[in-house]
Amino acid sequence: MIDLYASTTPNVLKIVLMLEETELPYALKPVNVWKGEQFTEEFIRLNPNSKVPVIVDHDVPGGYAVFESAAILFYLAEKTGRFLPASGRQRHDVMQWLVFQAANLGPMNGQFNHFELYAGGSQDYALARYTTELKRQYAVMERRLAEAPYFGGDEFSIADMAIFPWLMVQSNRQREKYPFFDKDSPDAPNIAAWFRRCEQRPGMQRGLVAHSALKSGLPTATPDDLDRIFGRGRYAYQAQGGR
Repeated sequence: MIDLYASTTPNVLKIVLMLEETELPYALKPVNVWKGEQFTEEFIRLNPNSKVPVIVDHDVPGGYAVFESAAILFYLAEKTGRFLPASGRQRHDVMQWLVFQAANLGPMNGQFNHFELYAGGSQDYALARYTTELKRQYAVMERRLAEAPYFGGDEFSIADMAIFPWLMVQSNRQREKYPFFDKDSPDAPNIAAWFRRCEQRPGMQRGLVAHSALKSGLPTATPDDLDRIFGRGRYAYQAQGGR
């Protein structure tokens, strides 16, 4: 049995998709990140970086905790022998695109979402910076999917499970204002075809249903809760001399 400490984020959805695809038994353990539950001593023992997702694999004596979504995908792929080639160029192709998501697509989306949805005030430069970079990354993905049906090559893999949630969420949330996010954009036919291939998989469908049962704590977050999670107000670092 695997415990998955979870919230409504795309990074958590990656892991739910993998668990459903591999049919590993698991239990969702909701964490209200808006109320700061990830900062408790109990949670920090699981993830010193105080973020979800985290898994605890109880198949390992004493339980084994793994944090960071890309590392969890890699761990589960090795545990099951699925969705990651065993060796050679194919394995490295998958790993490159997994890291592309973790190091590029995810962080850029996170910053974009912050300045588009939460920062308030005039954020023209910051928003333009992250929007422009994301549009470039979508072009990178479109070129890759012109070469192969999946990001890692001919077979569906953990790279696809890492990328799918971010493209789905941003399409649902932002496609009218920012058309390049649209998963059905006529300007990105290879992304659109890839998305349809992924969403037709029974494991992916089960994962989307399971993840949808999680509820966000945002509607009940107080201004202080928001300041804490965004590192602002009394939680913001102040340089000496006020600079």
